[in-house]
Amino acid sequence: MSWKLAGGVLPSFLASPRAREHTTRVKTIVRLGALAMLGACAAFGGSLQAHAEANRVTFPKLDELVHYTTVRRGNVTEHISTTRAAIEAIQKGLTVPNGTHFVLADYRDEKIYRYFVMEKGAGWGADFDERRRTGDWQFQWYWPDRQINLKENTSRCMSCHSSQKERGYLFTGGRLSEFRGKPVE
Repeated sequence: MSWKLAGGVLPSFLASPRAREHTTRVKTIVRLGALAMLGACAAFGGSLQAHAEANRVTFPKLDELVHYTTVRRGNVTEHISTTRAAIEAIQKGLTVPNGTHFVLADYRDEKIYRYFVMEKGAGWGADFDERRRTGDWQFQWYWPDRQINLKENTSRCMSCHSSQKERGYLFTGGRLSEFRGKPVE
């Protein structure tokens, strides 16, 4: 960083040892300020990006779940599964029990693309600000290899499912009432 004026001449009032010391301090402050701004942009800017957030959702054993419905949208097919206990509870008009998983297996052109998992746990809603809560449900996206998909924005899931509060935060809960062993379409 150069403080010389055009033509390479430094004014006499900046040439003194005291002025050079002051200039060095200013340069240091400017550099530190720039580093701080970069750090703040990385930290704050990263939070504005769509990323998965830490939560308690675990990837369930898929072979222990029951495929109860399929939703088709163009080249996207969603096979949705849950626990037998959740199906029984909903069919009896009861609340879905804690420990329940719902898994949406997202297929694109007949290949698994990703998994969307929602899981319910006692008191899990308290992990989030009250205006973001979806009861005690938490959400996570996973890649086909069952690793967390960090590119997905789980707060979007919460926002969308909050519209289903009267239905226990479930979009396809009504299909569980109709389920009799064969996936409802």
